[in-house]
Amino acid sequence: MSENPVLHSHLVRLSYGDTDPAGILYYAAWFPKMEALQSEFLFFQGLRQDRLKEDFGWWTVSRATSCEYLAAAGLFDQIRIELRRGSVGTSSFAFDFTMRRVSDDVLVARAVSTLVTVSPEQSTVRIPELLHDHLANWGSSEWAAAHAITGADALA
Repeated sequence: MSENPVLHSHLVRLSYGDTDPAGILYYAAWFPKMEALQSEFLFFQGLRQDRLKEDFGWWTVSRATSCEYLAAAGLFDQIRIELRRGSVGTSSFAFDFTMRRVSDDVLVARAVSTLVTVSPEQSTVRIPELLHDHLANWGSSEWAAAHAITGADALA
């Protein structure tokens, strides 16, 4: 997990659909929430995932996602999900996520989602210059301080 600055965050309240019959968070519930945060962040950066291939001649696909569950989260808990830039390779990069319960500031989960850049034919390609420049900027505290958007700001 990186210590890079927070790029984007959402504040969510866990619902009945997120939990198992005992009211404890269902393990797979984090993945759609992480994807929503990631997609919204890229959208705000002008990198609409539905238009990457058409606009730039490349796109990204998910390669791997992992999540560590560190503390129980339950029905109606309010959670802040934060997105950071993770590692950057030649043709792949990662986003790191933390999920923290607001009421007691307990880290309940952390996760990594790795994406690969591909051609329209779906063969792996080097990270294109435009995306590489974004990734370099997203790792800087200065960029994050000037551009980070919270979920509440995004809805305003």
